[in-house]
Amino acid sequence: MSNITILWVDDEIEFMKPHIIFLKGKNYTVTTCKSGQEALVEIAKTRFDIVFLDENMPGISGLETLTEIKVMDASLPVVMITKSEEEYIMEEAIGSKIADYLIKPVNPNQILLSLKKNLDHSRLISEKTTSNYQQEFRKIAMDLSMVNSYPEWAELYKKLIYWELQLEEIEDSSMFEILESQKVEANNQFGKFVDNNYADWFSGDDAPVLSHTLFKEWIFPEIKSTPTLLVVIDNLRYDQWLAFEEGLSAYYKKRKEKTYYSLLPTATQYARNAIFSGMTPLDMEKKYPDWWKNDTDEGGKNMFEDKFLGEQLKRLGLDLKWEYHKISSLKQGKNLSQNFKSQKENDLTVIVYNFVDMLSHSKTEMEVIKELASNDKAYRSLTQSWFKNSPLLEIIQQAQTMGLKLIITTDHGTINVKQPSKVVGDRETSANLRYKTGRSLSYEDKEVFAAQNPKEIYLPSINMSSSYIFAKNDFFFAYPNNYNHYVTYYRNTYQHGGVSLEEMIIPFVVLEPR
Repeated sequence: MSNITILWVDDEIEFMKPHIIFLKGKNYTVTTCKSGQEALVEIAKTRFDIVFLDENMPGISGLETLTEIKVMDASLPVVMITKSEEEYIMEEAIGSKIADYLIKPVNPNQILLSLKKNLDHSRLISEKTTSNYQQEFRKIAMDLSMVNSYPEWAELYKKLIYWELQLEEIEDSSMFEILESQKVEANNQFGKFVDNNYADWFSGDDAPVLSHTLFKEWIFPEIKSTPTLLVVIDNLRYDQWLAFEEGLSAYYKKRKEKTYYSLLPTATQYARNAIFSGMTPLDMEKKYPDWWKNDTDEGGKNMFEDKFLGEQLKRLGLDLKWEYHKISSLKQGKNLSQNFKSQKENDLTVIVYNFVDMLSHSKTEMEVIKELASNDKAYRSLTQSWFKNSPLLEIIQQAQTMGLKLIITTDHGTINVKQPSKVVGDRETSANLRYKTGRSLSYEDKEVFAAQNPKEIYLPSINMSSSYIFAKNDFFFAYPNNYNHYVTYYRNTYQHGGVSLEEMIIPFVVLEPR
């Protein structure tokens, strides 16, 4: 027997008898009432799973009854049934958060469909999603054995993220665990792909858009003729972009969504400086030694982004009125939001927003953030919550009223690190957990992408014998000294600088105001 209980409220309930017999034949338990008053009494003493409510009844109307039901139990689904097709009644009912709206005469299958939609919704979606992924699993496994180009890797990564977002909404955790194992295998294969191909991206024609070519290749064509707001959200992964994309839909419509590749190291001082300068780190060090800082140098590593941008705009022949803003606190964000109308005469307004980067570092340092962002699903949710309540959304809303084109992108992504990899270096070795640069580095070959000659991948050297190593997959570097302490401290934190799909394949989105 079904344990689903239905309350059906209609002043002409006798005409609904065939429907009620049909539902009882499907093992539903049906209680009937002839008025809103009776219905409220029943709901006060019995827990129902769903209510079918006639809109036009003597005494208190269906809409009035609906209001009282929601006061008593806001979560109780109510299906409104009415003879009227007047728009205002539909709007009133929908505004009162009804579960469904049916117009008389209704047939039994309409009633059954409404029940399944509202009561079996999660189960049906779970079963269908599981079935679809089981079919897709084989195709992804085949793709993993064959993918061998940067466009194919981008598409495969987006496919994995799609299924991750689908499967995290269902109750079958076993399917999610299978997907996680596919992501690990994908990152293993991607690490090998980067090993074999990354250096060629700087010398051959067949190369993806990288950090230092992003502005010239994709941003430059967009800003030549239309006033634009360019937002670079530090440390934003592709899945995090998808998490808050819907929050923009009331103000902007998406015209383009692409992914590009962060250069290595996938760290702010390298990747974001490269975006604004339009140059590789090696070329920045050579041409602008006063603005470029190596890992071991004192002072901020991204202090001259506006100067780099100005120089790049000159090289591209763009005579624009532009401003650059870096936001790294709530106060700075609020100040810019309150004064954003001052940007209306600009051809280009650039905002670097640092919240997501601060969030990932806070997860390392603060136990409360570790709890709130314990896995990728929670991390996305936290990003979404931040965006909905951030000054950045307020700024974007104002940009829409000013008719500005909107470009959203990032400098690199981040990955939840889980496996330690032992490394040994001298005192001048850099401190980042996902990459190291220094002399005489000792490491596990299978766990890193190594660059013995940094110039081959257009990176500067701290000294003549410096090399770089980049952690693959979800590894993080730990020194043998005090090894267990640091492994415990850093495991399950979000880090960047290394080689992974999450860090390297990142979003670039162009939107137009609605």
